[in-house]
Amino acid sequence: MSSPQSEIALSVLDTSPIVAGANARTALLNTLDLAGLAESLGFARYWVPEHHGMRGVACSATSVVIDRIASVTARIRVGSGGVLLPNHSPIVLAEQFGTLEIFHPGRIDLGVGRALGGKQEVAELVRSKSERTRRSFEEQLDELLSYFRLGDAAHAVPAAGNQPSIWMLGSTEYSAKLAGAMGLAYAFAGHLNPTGVEGAIRTYRQVFKESAHDSLPRAIVSIPVIAAESDDRADWLASSIKAKVLARHRRGPILLPAPEDVSMRGFSEADEVVLNEKFSGYVIGSSARVAGEMQRLIDATGIDELMITTPIYDHADRRKSYEICAQLPLRMTDTARN
Repeated sequence: MSSPQSEIALSVLDTSPIVAGANARTALLNTLDLAGLAESLGFARYWVPEHHGMRGVACSATSVVIDRIASVTARIRVGSGGVLLPNHSPIVLAEQFGTLEIFHPGRIDLGVGRALGGKQEVAELVRSKSERTRRSFEEQLDELLSYFRLGDAAHAVPAAGNQPSIWMLGSTEYSAKLAGAMGLAYAFAGHLNPTGVEGAIRTYRQVFKESAHDSLPRAIVSIPVIAAESDDRADWLASSIKAKVLARHRRGPILLPAPEDVSMRGFSEADEVVLNEKFSGYVIGSSARVAGEMQRLIDATGIDELMITTPIYDHADRRKSYEICAQLPLRMTDTARN
């Protein structure tokens, strides 16, 4: 079995993308295949997010997908990146992840976020606004965590004594402060807010308080990476996600198109502005270019784990991108920790 040639842990964030010409079945089967590859390459963990009502995302039933991935792998940690707490009754969520921890002991991560995970009208179908907002997010999180403790007054039976690893997810200073104050591990969505990475990680470490969950701060940053055998090939593969981003900005969402079906000519100045803004945090290129950009992020933040999401149309090309990343000569740094 091969493994990443570095001290940096690499992990996967997989949205189970439904691309043009495919369907949810294909997307979820590709997720299982990619999880097996990630484990064989030595990746540390494999997370799936919670989204609802998005035509291009198949991982809506997050806990079900997590169980299936954990069942077809043996070592890699599997979890939610993240499950959206306001969409759920905390006791039901605790029961689900306590059960997952029982079936897959020591391998389950419960990453918790607070976004809707879809459009407002779909979120209302998942759970009404009155239920989502009746109590603060902090109160809901406290309740969720309480169910994993033995002897709690309200009994979430499978959860009590079967706590997975808890992670706070977010893309703002708010989530960084909350994770640090509660002594939780923290995963920052750099693929959503690349300019906020350094400040959020710094804030998280500054406010971190030792807790029953973690004695030291632990942080992950997620980034979008498209790696290929050459810079030109990677740029060509990236034309798919660029076309999707532009379509969303111009007229509405589309499924990720094949790169051969994309024409990147005739951009307007407005298009260039959108692409420059949306792709500032993307890492696209050959192994040399990708390694350089990833190392700069590691040096700037002092993190020791990167979580990679890869919006590539063809599944074979997605696999190849992760194979390239697994061999990158990355190194840890203490620059930002001190």
